Amino acid sequence: MKASDLLVKCLENEWVEYIYGVPGEENLDLLESLKHSPIKLIITRNEQTAVFMAATYGRLTGKAWVALATLGPGATNMVTGIAHAQLGGMPVIVITGQKPIKKSKQGRFQIIDVVGMMKPITKRATSVPNGNRIPSIVRQAFKVAEDEKPGAVHIELAEDIAAEVVSETTLFPSEKIRRPQIDEKMFHLLVDRIRQAKTPMILVWSGANRKRITKYLTKFIEKTNIPFFTSQMWKGVVDESLPQYMWTAALTSGDYIHPVIDQADLLIVVGYDIVEKPTNYRHSNEDRQVIHINFTPAEVDDMYMPQLEVVGDIGNTLWQLYESDLDASCWDLTLIYKQIQEAKNSLTINIDQEKGSAVMMPRTLISSLRSLLWNDDIIALDNGLYKVWFARNYPAYQPNTLLLDNALATMWAGYSVGMVAKMIHPDRNVVCVVGDGWLVMNLWDIETAVRLWLDLVIIVLNDNAYGMIKWKQKDMWFADYGLDLQNPDFMQLAASFGAHWLRVSHPDEFDAVMKKSLDNKGVTIVEVVFSYPDKVQ
Repeated sequence: MKASDLLVKCLENEWVEYIYGVPGEENLDLLESLKHSPIKLIITRNEQTAVFMAATYGRLTGKAWVALATLGPGATNMVTGIAHAQLGGMPVIVITGQKPIKKSKQGRFQIIDVVGMMKPITKRATSVPNGNRIPSIVRQAFKVAEDEKPGAVHIELAEDIAAEVVSETTLFPSEKIRRPQIDEKMFHLLVDRIRQAKTPMILVWSGANRKRITKYLTKFIEKTNIPFFTSQMWKGVVDESLPQYMWTAALTSGDYIHPVIDQADLLIVVGYDIVEKPTNYRHSNEDRQVIHINFTPAEVDDMYMPQLEVVGDIGNTLWQLYESDLDASCWDLTLIYKQIQEAKNSLTINIDQEKGSAVMMPRTLISSLRSLLWNDDIIALDNGLYKVWFARNYPAYQPNTLLLDNALATMWAGYSVGMVAKMIHPDRNVVCVVGDGWLVMNLWDIETAVRLWLDLVIIVLNDNAYGMIKWKQKDMWFADYGLDLQNPDFMQLAASFGAHWLRVSHPDEFDAVMKKSLDNKGVTIVEVVFSYPDKVQ
């Protein structure tokens, strides 16, 4: 058996169904081995897209998927996608090729230290020194990638190693790992801290986006009536139609949520991850107690200093809290719920301010989308200022129905996220919302979605500029300079890829255009003439 055949068998043993990538000549043995495998190879038009897609599968399922590239420029093109997965806690396996390492006729042509480059942005990076080592290397790679906190793992397979004949073909079994639970002493300490509070709140962060956590956290919130607010990447893990839902923290300071947080004497923080842009909860009450509930210990910085760390399986911790005899009668949440309602009233007023506008603005866009989509339909956002309004204005009723990146926050990822979401959930509507700057920067993978026969809607917010940076430039009282764009004809662009095209010139046209686009088969690009308001309110 060739080493490349053994690698494919190991990937099959890990239940991999798809590999996304752009192969090169150094991967040809691996491609030949994949030809005889049930694993499907999805060719993307850029290596970065391949990592985004594989990482999204990991984000939505908890199971690592695979991205493939060749050596040198193929590997360097993956870096942004790998950083996206690593910061966002998304399990992914990245495989790159390399020139022969035993003997080479090409000097250092295209050769860089890919493993050294990958080490700072992955959980683990290694090169296969011998084909017989492949089973242990692959099993360890998946184990490390999927372990809390999940992330990226890199494997380099040189051309001559892939082609060699191996003698060791024993595969390592893939087994689930039960994570440690907190002990009885820590649990009683946790309950006592919560009992001593007068105005507790729950903050749920991106590390809590797990199926078991959703179930028991919801039960605990409903039983105790403790209000909760969320980070942007956590939206929908608990149904936001619950009366206990306060808000999504969209800004570090000056947000609607901050006057409400001021009333809390205890924050129960579930799944906090320091890489997600934080909300400032310490600015007015440095004496507030903070309890950290997570799989791993807290990373302390100026924005996050918990007094109690409850480290163990989050789902089990929440189940124990739900089963405990916590008495809610000692809490006074009246003022908090009053302020929540006042904040929501302010939100309604600000939505009304966009009425009568001749150009689509974010609040109107979001309100219309929410009314048109089912509770389990999915919106995938690219990176732009519109992300702030989606986070606070778009109620999510199920996990992973509003997908955004608040860690690396890179352009380009949102469309790749939407493609994989549609592949996993072909029966749901999936809408990607991107800026015009993104589309022209990354338009080639429209062909990927068309080739895969995905029924996907891409809303392009066309303001002929890098709108988020332009808005910030204006907010800082700088002159309007250097951020305007000249866009192509989006109708001809869509037609060239075999996609549909529709245009929204006025907000009154949006609902009819969206209904038509959702009924279309294949990829539909909806160009929306768009503008931002002067302030993020």
